[in-house]
Amino acid sequence: MGGEALRVLLKHPRAKIAWVTSRTPGSVEQVHPNLYEAGLNFVRLEDAGDADFVMLAIPTSATPEIAERFLAAGSRVIDLGSAFRLRNRATWERVYEQRHPQWSLADEAVYGIPELHAARIKAARLVANPGCFSSAAILALAPLLKANLVDCERLIVDGLSGTAGAGADLSRAIHHAEIGNNVVLYNVVGHRHTYEMEQELSTIAGRQVRVHFTPCYIPIVRGIVDICRCFPLKPIDRKSALELFREFYDGHPFIKVYDQPRGEGEAWNYRPYPWVSAVAGTNYCHIGLDIDEERNSIVVLSVLDSIGKGGAQVAIENLNIMAGFDRTDGLMDRGFHP
Repeated sequence: MGGEALRVLLKHPRAKIAWVTSRTPGSVEQVHPNLYEAGLNFVRLEDAGDADFVMLAIPTSATPEIAERFLAAGSRVIDLGSAFRLRNRATWERVYEQRHPQWSLADEAVYGIPELHAARIKAARLVANPGCFSSAAILALAPLLKANLVDCERLIVDGLSGTAGAGADLSRAIHHAEIGNNVVLYNVVGHRHTYEMEQELSTIAGRQVRVHFTPCYIPIVRGIVDICRCFPLKPIDRKSALELFREFYDGHPFIKVYDQPRGEGEAWNYRPYPWVSAVAGTNYCHIGLDIDEERNSIVVLSVLDSIGKGGAQVAIENLNIMAGFDRTDGLMDRGFHP
């Protein structure tokens, strides 16, 4: 997350990197070789000076105290981790298996999905950047729940993630020899992002929702697809559902409601649905959908980059909003193809 934020900030037209911290001082390219000769060097946290904004990409247990330090010094803070994402303290402490030392900050923090909370983000001192699976699912289901079109108790999300979503720590599950030619399912009950999904979607729906979420890692590096199946309370056709999504996200530059025509005579009907590779390295989320009339369900497909729109790049979008910059500053790159 930290390296991706630096990569994008280096070409930002209005933001300047003040410092980059590490427990081990030295050149940044030792950790991020794509930033070779960018002129960035790590300093110790205690040597970091003043800054208008501070982005935290550090372990959850260390975040509250460090966030408090910078807030007290007058900085505004965007946390790329999970220390401030949930509003219920008992739930947070149970899910993260630790005591939260600065819960007043969690009460203050604004959940950082710009499409839902832009006005509050603009005024916030502290923004809690959302989880990657959470972002994709919330963006996929928000329009349907806002319109009271689907059953709130039966929201099924299957999440497939590239290994960048696991962070920088070494792990057997994302070791190349293990995940190559494999799919690694994990935390299939009680995944942390489930609680973010339920929290935000319940607010949108105006009542408690239940999300049945199953995550897995697949052998790609960047990208997430959330396959969301929900069950309509009244009939809706695909054209009307797509229009609902377009209206909901009108004016939001990084959400693209995806719908290409089906190829005539093609046995594989894939063109109408978004591709993960198309958003790699970007701040875009592509959302497609289809209607299963026979089984009375709606399938919503939401793809984004796990450390782009699912992490560091949406943090910069939040920075732009907080600073009064154009929301798209530094973020308009399209994905690579191939």
